[in-house]
Amino acid sequence: MQTQQVALVSRSVRYTSSPLLASKTPVWRSKLIVAGIALAFAGLAGRAAFVQVVGNDFFQRQGEVRFARTLELPANRGRILDRNGMILASSVPAPSIWAIPEDVDASKAQLLELAKLLEMPLTDLRKKLADEDKTFVWLKRQVDESVGEKIQALGIKGIYQRKEYKRQYPEGEAVAHVVGFTNVEDRGQEGMELAFNKDLAGRAGSRRVIKDRLGRVVEDVREQVPPVDGKDLQLSIDSKVQFFAYQKLRDAVLAHKAKAGSVVVLDSVTGEVLALANYPSFSPGKRQNLSGAQLRNRALTDTFEPGSTMKPFVVALALQKGLVKPETTIQTAPGRMTVGGSTISDAHPQGLLTVNQVIQKSSNVGTVKMAMQMQPREMWEMYTQVGFGQKPQVPFPGAVSGRLRAYKTWRPIEQATMSYGYGLSTSLFQLAHAYTVFARDGDLVPVSMVKTGDPAVGVRVISEQNALAMRNMLHMVTGPGGTAHKAQTMGYSVGGKTGTAHKQEGKGYADKKYRGFFVGIAPTEKPRIVVAVMIDEPSNGKYFGGDVAAPVFSETVQQTLRMLGLPPDMAVKPQIVTNPVEESF
Repeated sequence: MQTQQVALVSRSVRYTSSPLLASKTPVWRSKLIVAGIALAFAGLAGRAAFVQVVGNDFFQRQGEVRFARTLELPANRGRILDRNGMILASSVPAPSIWAIPEDVDASKAQLLELAKLLEMPLTDLRKKLADEDKTFVWLKRQVDESVGEKIQALGIKGIYQRKEYKRQYPEGEAVAHVVGFTNVEDRGQEGMELAFNKDLAGRAGSRRVIKDRLGRVVEDVREQVPPVDGKDLQLSIDSKVQFFAYQKLRDAVLAHKAKAGSVVVLDSVTGEVLALANYPSFSPGKRQNLSGAQLRNRALTDTFEPGSTMKPFVVALALQKGLVKPETTIQTAPGRMTVGGSTISDAHPQGLLTVNQVIQKSSNVGTVKMAMQMQPREMWEMYTQVGFGQKPQVPFPGAVSGRLRAYKTWRPIEQATMSYGYGLSTSLFQLAHAYTVFARDGDLVPVSMVKTGDPAVGVRVISEQNALAMRNMLHMVTGPGGTAHKAQTMGYSVGGKTGTAHKQEGKGYADKKYRGFFVGIAPTEKPRIVVAVMIDEPSNGKYFGGDVAAPVFSETVQQTLRMLGLPPDMAVKPQIVTNPVEESF
């Protein structure tokens, strides 16, 4: 007890001996400290109130930026069908592979297998995963479902999949230029995919969610907006006719070592496009290393001087105006004539020809003599009425109008050359459309690339009598003494017109570069189809339209009429022509 008292006294003495401890603390100091603490708490409370009440919108937005996401629910893109319901383009589910680089945890063997499945070098895969500051990176878009399943089976942490849709084109390159294609975002880029993108695409839905830092959905914050699938599009194209026309065109281009070719098949009753093919072509599903030459829909986007295929329109106008009759004779000897200081020649001197024979033998001189009896305005109006110089009324991107200068600027020599297809330009599609005047008893039918199925109402251009007279002349072109005996079709009567034109090069014409054409109708008695063929730069010895384009016409006509169920209207025996007539340019 005594010991404890001594210890207390000792502590008391030390306490009183310390100046700091012995001094009295002012009352205001403790109050200041308490007030400061209370003020800090009041500030925190005020800040909390501001964050949660007054400034709530700002902080709510900041939170949503970091964790709230609007997920797009993709709509299923509509299908593109041919006239018989065959699928030309459709969408199938295709997972897209993505990653969070900082979370990826994979062994070397797993990365090797992943790179193999993604069909990319391992070094490229490592580069994509190298930036650990990124929270999202695409590894590959739209892989096959089987590939997605194998990647998922690898179980690599940080590798995820997103459901998307991939476009498939069962008919491949045969119908590529018509259908076109979409990009990786499923938006139309070419052809009917682009022209009808809005209808095909539909409307995407949405889902508002909260995600954690790993991209996992924690909860939904509002009701889902369901997607609206795109509408199907049914084209006028017959996939069987299209494939056959493409096949025969491709064979002709390769056989004649040509640069390119095109073919158009129209239903002259409904105005529907049954086939529109080009070569070279491409596969819509595999578009790596493509060139503009492959992508271009030449039948609609390329223009050229149509050569002798223009002569029937001049003769039809001369008949319509009463200047000539089919049996009227025209002196074409000595096979050349001078207009405005320039000489116009026939390939071979023909002498005295009837109007029928002018078309049959493709006489430049005979055509020019008829054309020069007319006013430039009259020829211009005829050309304009059948669609030359005007953009085709079809919903196709890139369709061109060609070139037809105002008649007031025509000089005599220009009027003369325009009568046999030089000095103006047109597309193959326009040329095929114009020939419906002869197939439709004198009226021009509106064309459609979407299925209609109903007979179209045309616009009268020439009389029915003159249209019948022109069909007879076109039929003579394919018979003995004509320029296109190779256009004859077994079982069906046909008629048409050859054309061969020098290609423009710089400010003039190339000596050894040509385009060969044939445009015709079948059957001639009661036409159902118009077929136009163009072969660009044949270089294997033959270049006349009757040699390079007419055979494609013949094969396409025969197959198309059979597919349409038309019975043969005549028995045509192959004819051997020992001295075929060469067309004039």
